[in-house]
Amino acid sequence: MLSFSILLFFNFLGLLAQKGLGVPLPANVLGMLFLAIALFSGVVKLHWVEPGANFLLHHMMLFFVPFVVGALALIPLFRENWLAILASVVLSSLLTMTATGYVAQRLMPKAEVDAALQEEEKS
Repeated sequence: MLSFSILLFFNFLGLLAQKGLGVPLPANVLGMLFLAIALFSGVVKLHWVEPGANFLLHHMMLFFVPFVVGALALIPLFRENWLAILASVVLSSLLTMTATGYVAQRLMPKAEVDAALQEEEKS
């Protein structure tokens, strides 16, 4: 019960920060950020929140049921626009992979890039 109380406290703290301060991030993201800061600083111990977090992770599939049911109501829309949806998913995935590769190559030292390319050529 303590672990759920701590998790809910940080979720509520995120909600207060979003509404009260006008932070342009979702409240649950802010709550997780506050929880991470508290965990890294040692204010909150991992074993305090671990049981509740593990319970939620084990039952995560239940949280997706409303989204799946909601998506079922959109099947006619998907049927009408399947080509545009498919194209946007494929193109955005390719663009993301290209940008990630470009940034990774720019951030890696030249020696590591050369070693990775030689390793790839061998296999």
